[in-house]
Amino acid sequence: MEAKQHSLKSLKSYPEAGGRSLAAAAGDVGGGGGCRAGSAQMEMEANIQKAIDFKVEGHRCYKEKKFREAIGKYHRALLQLKGVHLVDGTTGSEVNLLSQAAVKLTEEQRRTVEITEIECYDSLTACLLQSELVNYERVKEYCLKVLSHQRDHFKAMYRAGIACYHLGDYDCALRYLRDAKHREPSDTNVLRYIQLTEMKMSREGQRERESGKEALG
Repeated sequence: MEAKQHSLKSLKSYPEAGGRSLAAAAGDVGGGGGCRAGSAQMEMEANIQKAIDFKVEGHRCYKEKKFREAIGKYHRALLQLKGVHLVDGTTGSEVNLLSQAAVKLTEEQRRTVEITEIECYDSLTACLLQSELVNYERVKEYCLKVLSHQRDHFKAMYRAGIACYHLGDYDCALRYLRDAKHREPSDTNVLRYIQLTEMKMSREGQRERESGKEALG
């Protein structure tokens, strides 16, 4: 499993126009409101870094074939990313910190959150497929989460196709597998599953035709 590490820089390393750091600027805005914003920003940055750390630990466990431990690490990473949300103290509504503090965040940080989430869900599917009894519903769920961020993610399309195949949803399986084939036309695993899926669909169609003939007498 390929894992590209994404280091997270401190907010202090991103100066705004005029030479002051964004963290310092956040503390100056609106008195108490500025302090809350600065505190939320620091908490968010810490959560992102913890998520990256857990993801890296998950990759290490995966390479050591400790799949159960790896799954736990990836879930903890995703839990940290949920910490990017806070509960508004006045309305009780959930507010996304990335949106709330967008002016104070760099595009690199926003992208880091997305990439970390994609890698965690992608790695979770890889771990689940190593299980003796594979939970294909969960595999499909995680693949769809990856595809919601990156529609052309090859592994997610392929694994979603596998999951749908084993769940008996052959139309869905064929759709994802053909999307994967469009991305990697010569991948033998994709081609094999397309063939298996088409065979299943052909047999089902034949059984339906035979059942129809019997019903007609």
